Amino acid sequence: MSAAAVIIAPLEDGDIDAVVALWECCGLTRPWNDPRSDIAFARKNTNAVILVGKDGDAVVSTAMAGHDGHRGWFYYVAVDSDRQGQGLGRAIMTASETWLRDQGVEKVQLLVRAGNEKVRAFYEALGYGEQPRVLFGKWLDGRPLTP
Repeated sequence: MSAAAVIIAPLEDGDIDAVVALWECCGLTRPWNDPRSDIAFARKNTNAVILVGKDGDAVVSTAMAGHDGHRGWFYYVAVDSDRQGQGLGRAIMTASETWLRDQGVEKVQLLVRAGNEKVRAFYEALGYGEQPRVLFGKWLDGRPLTP
């Protein structure tokens, strides 16, 4: 089935289990980030949306988009491994970019883990480019930084 058959819409309550399963299958979750908490936090924030691509009842793609009023960010971009290469990633990213544009956001950024060349190539094919920056982080509860 093609990307044209997939319906992209904001996450609904009934999608949460399937979305978390997709994120786990795609290796997007980390022990220090509970995906259900991330979903709950995004859903209560008007500056964020979780878009879900569905083929019938099956969740086949996702993207979380958020912004601070200046820059947009993407998180949890995922496509079912059996459906990669069918345009679903491009479709969910286009929908996410449109949502941010509709919010008045002009620039978007995302992070890719070092060594993830397949994902780098995907984003480069969509027109994203690497910008040299140094990323600083800090856990506000005092725990050591995570990789």
